[in-house]
Amino acid sequence: MSQAAPSSEHRSSVRTYAYCLLALLLLSALALGGAFLHLGAFTIPVALALAGLKAALVASYFMHLIDQPSSNRVAAVSGLLLLLILIALAAGDVATRG
Repeated sequence: MSQAAPSSEHRSSVRTYAYCLLALLLLSALALGGAFLHLGAFTIPVALALAGLKAALVASYFMHLIDQPSSNRVAAVSGLLLLLILIALAAGDVATRG
């Protein structure tokens, strides 16, 4: 029986991982600094946006989603859209309670 060798065609290099690490550290520092700023109603959206960017970097480079076929990307985006729909429904429920 012949088995196909696992594909190891990752475009990632040490430099890519270093840049990704620096970006994650920068975004973490921005999130920490944003916690001390009084942005009012924008505090939570800014924190969520920074967290989303960090999650996208981790999924793209450390989980090698950027090297995967488009069907895997569609599955990942579909899961995120479902999560956003569920969060919106929960927020609407909480907002309309008396």
